[in-house]
Amino acid sequence: MARALFLWGFFKKPLYIQARFSYLHIKYLFFSWLAVFVGSWIVYVEYSSYTELCRGHDCKNSICDKYRRGIIDGSACSSLCEKDTLYLGKCFTAKPNSQVYSGSWGDLEGIIKCQMEATPHYDLGNEMEPRKEAVSFSKPTKGTSVEKFREMILNHLKAKVGDQANLPDLATQVLSITDANKDGHISLPEARSTWALLQLNEFLLALVLQDREHTPKLLGFCGDLYMMEKVPHSPLYGISLPWIIEVWIPAGLRRSMDQWFTPSWPHKAKISIGLLELVEDVFHGTFGSFLMCDVSANTFGYNDRHDLKVMDAQYIVPEAIFQENIRQQRCNTDEDCLYGADCLTSCDLTKHRCTPEVTRPNLAKACEALKYYILKGAPSDVSEELEKQLYACIALKGSVEQMEIEHSLILNNLKTLLWKKISHTKDS
Repeated sequence: MARALFLWGFFKKPLYIQARFSYLHIKYLFFSWLAVFVGSWIVYVEYSSYTELCRGHDCKNSICDKYRRGIIDGSACSSLCEKDTLYLGKCFTAKPNSQVYSGSWGDLEGIIKCQMEATPHYDLGNEMEPRKEAVSFSKPTKGTSVEKFREMILNHLKAKVGDQANLPDLATQVLSITDANKDGHISLPEARSTWALLQLNEFLLALVLQDREHTPKLLGFCGDLYMMEKVPHSPLYGISLPWIIEVWIPAGLRRSMDQWFTPSWPHKAKISIGLLELVEDVFHGTFGSFLMCDVSANTFGYNDRHDLKVMDAQYIVPEAIFQENIRQQRCNTDEDCLYGADCLTSCDLTKHRCTPEVTRPNLAKACEALKYYILKGAPSDVSEELEKQLYACIALKGSVEQMEIEHSLILNNLKTLLWKKISHTKDS
């Protein structure tokens, strides 16, 4: 009996091993096919997103077609369309109607931006002005004199930033840019390109702040395609991850990961001072006030000297045009009165219209963005006071006009605190 059981166990063992092997083989095949399926799906989604968003070839063809037909002209047209010395590189586009690429132009490296399609109505979720004119290049019309064009520019600037005393100086700067080939003569195609660019918030801000260090320099343009100076380090901090990984990372861990990819604290202090200076520049500046409606790390970058640079100025909008357009917005709750990520007004429930005054000033939003950035790794002798000043800054409410003294005091205190700590170092 025992011998029979032994023989049965002997023959049964290979059967068990064979069954075990088959199970492992099936399990391996299942997970292999699952990995292939998920990988293929991710590649398909990424490729579909890329082909839908990245339309640089179409953008170039459209611009060059208008250039060859004599509709537009600019400093970059010949290099883009004839000499092929201006190249579109890696795609950074986030919205189909606003193409963004790395670019090279001879020895110059930069960022190329191109507008693809019209937005013939006001849409607070996208832009604060209609884009139809900029795409059609219909203005100025044939026969328009330089003086008439100058008047058009002045009226446009007044509508954008309000009636400022020194707008004629800004109009003169615009005309100097319009003469792209510097021959002392402004052609109709050159004027049409400049008029198209003037519709864009980013181009307007670059003009307004061209003497300051916080906006990249304009390198060239053709129609409403333009190339800006490259900013070596962006975003302001953190690391970009594929969305499939991003969704699985908890917010706390993501914040910690972002802190791993930041400069040393003295360098962060200098970059932070740059952001505070930008707030000063856009508030009651030389050519009016601007609202910062997206104060996030992705909006800013910095150069090798750790000077802050604005990467995306689409949501830095003139206060005058913001107030004019937000009044037209119908609402049922305050959340209906949000533009960008950070410009929120209140809803007047008696009229179901948005009120024009933002609930938080630029400075409070900037301090919110800097909170985790600058407090992490702060020296012990300034960390407590720095935290106190930042939270006082974040607590600012209402329009700046209502609290101008407090606003200026907090801004100066923060800049002084940071500057004193790094002024004696090479980082300054």
